[in-house]
Amino acid sequence: MKLDVSEIQRYSRQILIPGFGIEGQQKLKESSVLVIGCGGLGSPVLMYLAAAGIGRIGLVEDDKIDTSNLQRQILYNEDAVGLEKIEEASKRLKGFNRNVIIEKYNTRLSSKNALSIVEKYDVVVDGSDNFPTRYLVNDSCVLRNKPLVYGAIYRFEGQVSVFNYDGGVNYRDLFPNPPSEDMAPNCATAGVLGMMAGIIGTLQATEVVKILTGMGEVLSGKLLLVDALSMNFRKVKILRIQDARPIAELIDYEKFCGLNNELINSMSFSDYENQKSEIVQLIDVREGNEYEADNLGGELMPLSELEEYVSQIKREGKVLVHCQSGPRSLRAIKLLQEEYGFTNLINLKGGLSAVYS
Repeated sequence: MKLDVSEIQRYSRQILIPGFGIEGQQKLKESSVLVIGCGGLGSPVLMYLAAAGIGRIGLVEDDKIDTSNLQRQILYNEDAVGLEKIEEASKRLKGFNRNVIIEKYNTRLSSKNALSIVEKYDVVVDGSDNFPTRYLVNDSCVLRNKPLVYGAIYRFEGQVSVFNYDGGVNYRDLFPNPPSEDMAPNCATAGVLGMMAGIIGTLQATEVVKILTGMGEVLSGKLLLVDALSMNFRKVKILRIQDARPIAELIDYEKFCGLNNELINSMSFSDYENQKSEIVQLIDVREGNEYEADNLGGELMPLSELEEYVSQIKREGKVLVHCQSGPRSLRAIKLLQEEYGFTNLINLKGGLSAVYS
């Protein structure tokens, strides 16, 4: 595992840094990092970690490349649309640095496999964009005593922190309970400036290197908030919740985050195409600007104003509800079922994005 002459030459600019040297580079070579998600945040994280000389990198990803990804997921190009992210990411990373060992987990992280995957690595990086996965990753890191580098992006804003580092706070100290989608929507529903993924992902990669080399002050117990519109960076302290219930096991995170959708009927886009004649009403619960950009021809009833449209929704026959990627239409159906007694609503799996996948 010693650095050879070609590696010393390759990493010479890092090795020149006072306090880093050959020893720091050797630590990176002997280290392993698990990255959850090869998307917007995962792309810059993986590129910089591979280029920096991390010895072993694990990728967890089960999605395919979509045209809408290209604006921020810089690991991929136009020719890769429709292909598996994990395979394309692996090829690109090996192209960056043939010395790095890439381990692929072409699966969705779950309570069944998370612990066995997380325990194999020194540091975990969360590049996910949904709360069930964030809580799952956090709890797995706590149970396996692994430091977790967290990042999130939203429009022109982003945040970074390090959890479970040397006995420090964890993600549940920042968010004891999952926020609603209204409070913290993801990129598919709220939008994001592509460069935010680069800014936050690069900061995450920097924290990984600091953790592995022991250099500098790690962002443990602090949340770095980035506002690109004002170019303002500020840190806030994260306090430990003293009476928090200890994390003892992995749970049903979809249910914990209020996303248990067992009582909602759903259909795929291909099923919709085959059963289109049976659909008596197609409802689009996205916002007006999204509808103008692209739509399936349904009736626009934004989730934010849905209760104003209740009288216009048919109660007989199959009514199909969709949004961009799925979460908003599920929330709309839950609202209409629980508050207004609808029993004929069907969710379009994957929303409008599924049409192009």
